[in-house]
Amino acid sequence: MRRIAAILVGLGLVAGGLVAFDRAVPPDLSRALTLSAELLDREGGLLAVRPAQGGVWRMRTTVRDVPPLFVEMLLAREDRRFRSHPGVDPLALARAVLQAVRHGRIVSGGSTLTMQVARLLEPRPRTLGAKAIEILRALQLEARFSKDEVLGLWLTLAPYGGNLEGVRAASYAFFGRPPSALNAGELALLVALPQRPSALRPDRHPERAARAQARVLALAREAGLLSEAEARGVGPLPETRLAMPARARHLFARAADKAGSRLATTLEAPLQAALERLAEEEATGFDPRANLAVLVLRNADRSVAAALCGLPGEARAGALDLCRAVRSPGSALKPILFALAIDAGLLRPETRISDLPQRFGAYAPENFARDFAGDLTARDALRLSLNVPAVAVADALGPLAFLAALKTAGIETRLPAGGAPGLPVALGGVGITLEDLVALTAALGDGRAGRVVWRAGERGTLRALVSPAAAGAVRAILAASPVPQGFPPQASPPRYAWKTGTSWGHRDAWAVGMSATHTIGVWVGRPDGTPLPGETGRRLALPLLLRAFALMPDPGPLPQAEPLPPAPALARLGAREADRLRLVFPPPGGQLALGRAVTLRAAGGQRPLTFLVDGAPVASERHRRDALWLPASPGAYRVTVIDSSGVAASADIRVR
Repeated sequence: MRRIAAILVGLGLVAGGLVAFDRAVPPDLSRALTLSAELLDREGGLLAVRPAQGGVWRMRTTVRDVPPLFVEMLLAREDRRFRSHPGVDPLALARAVLQAVRHGRIVSGGSTLTMQVARLLEPRPRTLGAKAIEILRALQLEARFSKDEVLGLWLTLAPYGGNLEGVRAASYAFFGRPPSALNAGELALLVALPQRPSALRPDRHPERAARAQARVLALAREAGLLSEAEARGVGPLPETRLAMPARARHLFARAADKAGSRLATTLEAPLQAALERLAEEEATGFDPRANLAVLVLRNADRSVAAALCGLPGEARAGALDLCRAVRSPGSALKPILFALAIDAGLLRPETRISDLPQRFGAYAPENFARDFAGDLTARDALRLSLNVPAVAVADALGPLAFLAALKTAGIETRLPAGGAPGLPVALGGVGITLEDLVALTAALGDGRAGRVVWRAGERGTLRALVSPAAAGAVRAILAASPVPQGFPPQASPPRYAWKTGTSWGHRDAWAVGMSATHTIGVWVGRPDGTPLPGETGRRLALPLLLRAFALMPDPGPLPQAEPLPPAPALARLGAREADRLRLVFPPPGGQLALGRAVTLRAAGGQRPLTFLVDGAPVASERHRRDALWLPASPGAYRVTVIDSSGVAASADIRVR
């Protein structure tokens, strides 16, 4: 009894000593906690990853992240009694000692997977003292963690050569896929590599890697994990190390860079990849300094399905997040303006609007094509994107009321520094981001608007912007927009409705559109705000928008528009006195110098304009309001301009 008591006391002292050691010198887990940050899609798939501190690719990996076959092959290769020993395998240690005595050198280290984890957490030179510390640390780890958690530490920290650590990092670097998508041969290679990661790298030493892979497969076959056919049916080894995933990089850049963080998003990885490929292909035909942004939104909850906020490249200012860049929308806000005016009882699609030269105080807008369509319906004015009718609608609604409605719905707009809301807001005289413009366009589905969301679990607040009936009326107008050359005609009933926009000076090209399920916005331009001469939203952005819609399954027809309330008493909008024809330069009584060309300039009137000097016509372009004249000799002259309706304006001048 005394002997038994002494033994128990001794064991108690040993146990107490181990507990005291564990509390006094706990294992250092800092390397296991210094991990790569990851961006995940809505299914949990990897979109992008950042290296951990020190430039190491070390991605958290658990037993659930790898196939059971990998774990079984690993245990067969490294530690067959892992499930039963306490962190140290006495039989393996005894065998290692006997082999060392017999051969006069270390043949096998006798290390368990837990001891390997201890060494990976705290690397030390391979000495007997270090081995003793590994044994103590292994006992500590087994006391603190479950077997699966210990395996998770190994799966996270195992060396794979260079700056690669862990099974998931190696799987993406060598195969471009997660471990769950690998076959038996690929898994066997990942089991073999940590033994000699630099010497067995398949991209540098393929023969050695193939032999090591074959040994693991043979062990798996002997252990009954694989059939002979499965062990032989392996594909070729990877010939190069791949770049780590880097999709949706601008969204990833918005997130806090927390070590080991896994940021779940609402993105769809296949759509994101397809969208990025499409954008790269489209951009090959752009100006070298132009960039683009594309945002795909789900109508149901305004969550982002895919986002490309700029292509990489220093010349393109690829580091800028162009989904959040504030730019002029050109005509892309006109649909919302018309929908608000319909709700306010100011017009209906059949309301007649005057598209003739007009002045709104000091403001005299012109159409993009520098001509006028005369009297037409609001439906045609919006479909043709005419500027004068849009300004008339903004004048009737009030620019302040227009911007206030957007703000109430949670959409931010920015006026020029020191600027006040004015009629130019109808034509892009206000700043907006792609995110907010797409959110506004989505309101043409159900009348509600709100900020977009892209983090999983977030829910945006949707507020009423217009009635569903007004939204449907505008949606139906846009669905009749002409298809660009080279694209098939719309199905019947139509699947898509869209609107383009080009900002003043050709600085921004836009296209926004919606289907029954998604809303997409495209921006193209130079990030520095310099013009792209001659380029338009229809030419640059609309083809990309339509091809982006084609990446997704057929959404079915657009929803039928709800009937509008009875038409208001207003039958005509924007009927005001036309802007009279005026000769702006030269002024009456003006004196000009001989030998210098003079620009004759007119305002108002209905084009085409004809310029005359002493009754002789001066060459000019039909759509322009100016002409160049070179006086032939000194003397008195009469300059006259006549518009298409026969109205004339003249000035008597003298050339000296």
